Amino acid sequence: MNPIKFSSTTINEPLLQSLAALGYTEMTPIQAKSIPLILTGNDIIAKAKTGSGKTVAFGIGVLSKLDISLYETQALILCPTRELADQVSKAIRRLASFMPNIKLLTLCGGVPLRHQLASLEQHAPHIVVGTPGRVKDHLKRNSLNLKTLRILVLDEADRMLDMGFEDEISFVASRTANKKQTLLFSATYPDSIQTMSQQFQENPIEISIDETHDHGQIEQFFYSAEEHQKPQALVAILAKYQPESTVIFCNTKYTCQTVAEHLTEQGYGVLTLNGDLEQRERDQVLLRFANKSCAILVATDLAARGLDIKDLAAVMIYELSHDPEVHIHRIGRTGRAGQTGQAFSLCASNEIERAKAIAAYQKTPLVWDKFNAAKIPKNTTLRPAMVTLVIDGGRKEKIRATDILGALTGEAGLLGSDVGKIDIFDVRTYVAIKRASATIALSSLQQGKIKGRKLRVKALN
Repeated sequence: MNPIKFSSTTINEPLLQSLAALGYTEMTPIQAKSIPLILTGNDIIAKAKTGSGKTVAFGIGVLSKLDISLYETQALILCPTRELADQVSKAIRRLASFMPNIKLLTLCGGVPLRHQLASLEQHAPHIVVGTPGRVKDHLKRNSLNLKTLRILVLDEADRMLDMGFEDEISFVASRTANKKQTLLFSATYPDSIQTMSQQFQENPIEISIDETHDHGQIEQFFYSAEEHQKPQALVAILAKYQPESTVIFCNTKYTCQTVAEHLTEQGYGVLTLNGDLEQRERDQVLLRFANKSCAILVATDLAARGLDIKDLAAVMIYELSHDPEVHIHRIGRTGRAGQTGQAFSLCASNEIERAKAIAAYQKTPLVWDKFNAAKIPKNTTLRPAMVTLVIDGGRKEKIRATDILGALTGEAGLLGSDVGKIDIFDVRTYVAIKRASATIALSSLQQGKIKGRKLRVKALN
């Protein structure tokens, strides 16, 4: 099947301009199947993995439905985590870059309610992107009105159910307009998704992008390792392949902590994602991993939801999932957008049935390899390429990325290539600097000024 170009569809001109500016010319399979149905007003259930292009698909649908002249909330996108909500908000803002005067508001927990209330009091946003709990809070306060809603999107619906948001989603849906379009996107398709669809949708059309068997860009290896051997196997594999960035998946928070402690003892720089982290700490963990200031992230499936790393080198499965579909979703985090990736899975004897289920689901035999813990090379602790500096100033001080880049390439004398991702939040800015230049960058920013102001700067360790 030949790729379909966006320009051959009925997508309006401002959206086509945005897509062209973003470098999007051809549709991904999920976009080709879903966008025509969304534009004609159908309810859909779409099964597609993370990284398949679903955000652009429903983003085009949402923006196509808006009447910008009406200051009322016309679209709601519910996401399981704040991180995913932030990513979706940024993606839709980029898609709307040639559509002036659209107000989009992100409503998530972990940030002060008063700022959200103040924004809602000015005038209603055209689009709300949020987590079920915080959106419910605003509905109960009557600070948000969804009776004018035209389109409801449930993004990563399976994980919202896994996280126990069923009651919150039902409450939110009950406060929306009776007549609306509902789009349900899910990476997996458990029975609970069908139940949710029956509750919220009208004659939905099901779309399934069968990418579960297509991992040609991902090298997969399985290793026999009993529980007591897994820590050694982990280090041996990391030392052999030296991936620039790795997510290690565990089934429990306790195992995550155990694995992280073992790798730290071996001299590796490791970050963990778990439910005990404060929102600010969680944001920093995700940010540092995404900007290559940390090479290894250990997480459970739920904790890693919303993690969007475009060039993740490797995935390590420390414990096999009971669900082969979850396993496919895990390894699909690497080898995205035409890139190559590696997936390493450890399998104890009591997990062999899970491995067989994965082979049957993939319809391909597993490739088994061996690790040699006795031949671990020295000095292989995967020192991260970047260091993150945090600046106590952000959007409220009207700081822009060009201000930071100018300060670093001007007085500090750094090359533009020494500066990595710059992430600007309300009151803080994070900038990734190549490790060799980090000391100079830190000293220069501490002694100098940004936009004429002296701001506190420190390195995150």
